[in-house]
Amino acid sequence: MNPTNHQLRLAARPSGLPEPSDWELTSEPVPQPHANQILVEVSHVSIDPAMRGWMNDLPSYIAPVQLGDVMRAGAIGRVIASEHPGFAVGEHVFGLFGVQEFAISDGSGVTKVDPSIAPLPTYLGALGWTGLTAYFGLLEVARLGAGETVVVSGAAGAVGSVAGQIAKIKGCHAIGIAGGAAKCRWIVEELGFDAAVDYKAENVRAALRERAPDRVDVFFDNVGGDVLDAVLTRLARGARIVICGGISQYNARQARGPANYLALIAARASMTGMLVFDYADRYAEATAELAGWLREGRLVSREYVVEGGVSAFPEALLKLFTGENIGKLVLTVP
Repeated sequence: MNPTNHQLRLAARPSGLPEPSDWELTSEPVPQPHANQILVEVSHVSIDPAMRGWMNDLPSYIAPVQLGDVMRAGAIGRVIASEHPGFAVGEHVFGLFGVQEFAISDGSGVTKVDPSIAPLPTYLGALGWTGLTAYFGLLEVARLGAGETVVVSGAAGAVGSVAGQIAKIKGCHAIGIAGGAAKCRWIVEELGFDAAVDYKAENVRAALRERAPDRVDVFFDNVGGDVLDAVLTRLARGARIVICGGISQYNARQARGPANYLALIAARASMTGMLVFDYADRYAEATAELAGWLREGRLVSREYVVEGGVSAFPEALLKLFTGENIGKLVLTVP
């Protein structure tokens, strides 16, 4: 066993984009589990836009990461020592293990994953929180109906790419908003979206007039800002907007709300925020359906895997905000 556990800790609260000085790489002896605990050797760390919010000292749905603490992160790993009756050595598990090489857990919030069903990184993508967010956001929050027009922002990202595919599986017309020609080609040619809007090269509002002439029934938003404002002008009667995220605002020193929100009145529309954690008691049923779609080839899961271990996390996190990744961003450890 490696006697050293390398960890990445939050050293300062960022202002704008996180900088190298906001992190501290530390090491300590690998801990040993006590009664009702397991020791997990981490292999893959999920990198998510929500992490940027966790770094702020602001009220939210979850407590901020405290200065000096290991950076919070969902991760996949293998149980290498167990004093817990519910987990055996050799099993692969998912949990909030953090950005470190080894983690002790009492099993709370830890779920087993099966690498014979799908590759381990997929359990951070389509079969993980991101896939579940798309699933419940569309089917429960938006109450998606067949034949509706669905627009997804951040459509080449982890959640958005799954959301658009679920819309197609459910018989909807799916339009993705993404940045750059390569991402737009990918979501149409490989994922099956009906159309794409390149927000870097097109006027989003004008493009939606062309590609969604009957207006938008459901908008699954991961971006916020100007993109949200543009879609608000193209709502159908009774439209539902799901606010999953707002990556355009996460590094802003002053977040900006929607300017066109009064369009909700004319359209008799709704805008609802959602968190996947509210559906924790239904993860198993949703994961089973997502896995079935993967097995049938109806759903594609793509992971953008970065190597380099714990020390590579700060640079990897920035890829979310430069738009470099396509699909789910995952860091391998070590």
